[in-house]
Amino acid sequence: MKPRSDKDRPLAALIVPDLLELLEEHPESIGPQTDEMHPADLADVAEAMPEEAVRAFLAALPRERAAEVMEYLDEELRTQVLEELPADEAAEIVAEMDPDERADALEELDEETADEILQELEPAEKAETERLLQYDPYTAGGIMTTEFVSVLETLTVGESMRSVLAMARGGRREAMYTIYTVDDAGRLRGVLSLRELLAAPEGSRISEHAWTEVVSVSPDMLQEEVSQITSNYDLVALPVVDVNKRLLGVVTVDDVIDVIQEEQTEDAQKFGGMEALEEPYMQVSLWQNVRKRGGWLAILAMSEFFTASVMARYEHSLNEAVFLSQFIPLVMSSGGNSGSQATSLIIRAMALGEVRLSDWWRIVLRELPAGLILGLIIGVIAMIRIVAWNMLGLYDYGVHSGSIAMAVGVTLVAVVTIGSLSGSMLPFVLRRLGFDPASASAPFVATIVDVSAISLYFSVAYFFLAGKLL
Repeated sequence: MKPRSDKDRPLAALIVPDLLELLEEHPESIGPQTDEMHPADLADVAEAMPEEAVRAFLAALPRERAAEVMEYLDEELRTQVLEELPADEAAEIVAEMDPDERADALEELDEETADEILQELEPAEKAETERLLQYDPYTAGGIMTTEFVSVLETLTVGESMRSVLAMARGGRREAMYTIYTVDDAGRLRGVLSLRELLAAPEGSRISEHAWTEVVSVSPDMLQEEVSQITSNYDLVALPVVDVNKRLLGVVTVDDVIDVIQEEQTEDAQKFGGMEALEEPYMQVSLWQNVRKRGGWLAILAMSEFFTASVMARYEHSLNEAVFLSQFIPLVMSSGGNSGSQATSLIIRAMALGEVRLSDWWRIVLRELPAGLILGLIIGVIAMIRIVAWNMLGLYDYGVHSGSIAMAVGVTLVAVVTIGSLSGSMLPFVLRRLGFDPASASAPFVATIVDVSAISLYFSVAYFFLAGKLL
């Protein structure tokens, strides 16, 4: 097999040859030689190796270290490695992974392989992983980790410190920086930071220092809403509770960052006029690439037929005044561009929670004057250009240059305003209908505006030039 591309991994490309040599001659030295490297860097190293060497490289690392590397490994390569390993060896590695990462790794495998690995896990780890796999991967339950720190609210600060210390020494805890207080039934009662715990008087009860107004979410809350809440409250960890307020897990800030990146990528792809890709671009097959893009392209092409039909209706006017065709691209692009701008602003505002469905009328009151002013600016520029070119002899519009300039200028004011209003309202309509507002892509908005722009242009031109040129 060919080595994986390493052009974006300069460090990995530099040390891979030496590591491959060590792997062949002294595999036992791989662990000590890479002990100081970050797991993410080791994942880059693994991805830069020939695929057939990755399994041996991971096997040469201590199990806990290999698990850390697996958490950063490319999903496709991680799946391939786990599927090639015997179930018991794969189970030894995934058992050392954080619970949420373990569930994600098994989620990517085929059902039979995942079940075989699950059967090899210890009963407690198996039950924990199966519980996490029950949640939708795009919800709070699907991205939460069960490695959190909680103590009984009845403990003293000193007892709590000893309990937290025992947890830290007993195994990995992904969210050690936040301490949650719970009652005897496991219900969430309060929260405090590790710093606040260390600063509290040792003889006092921990409940006296914990914040009782705890922001929490349910396990079925969508990950987009989870990331928004985390951002709004500047949290490093967000507790997930059931209907009885029992603490189930926490969503950590690193998972929120992944969600934000994932959602922004999805929105950017949709806004480009296509379906979102489920995998990184370089891992998508040719057929998936065509399928994700072809549907929207066909819809947009069909929509443009309306534009062609409208232009055919005004064919006689174009034959009588050919110069009108010069300004068709200007009229169409101005309306489409203003609509795309408005759509971009509203979709982003919706994503950040700045705008809600009930705010539609406020958006109208903002976009209407904005569209008029922007249209006036572009319209005046176009009118000056037409009159100036006629005066300078660069193009002969005859004695009717003033009427032509007025027709183009008025049309631009109207289409820019219409574009701003339609572009800003389309995301509201889509959300009301239950669709993702990001589906209001720039090409889609431009296509909608094109039809109205052409009709309006020729109607206005007929008004100003009727009896003169038309």
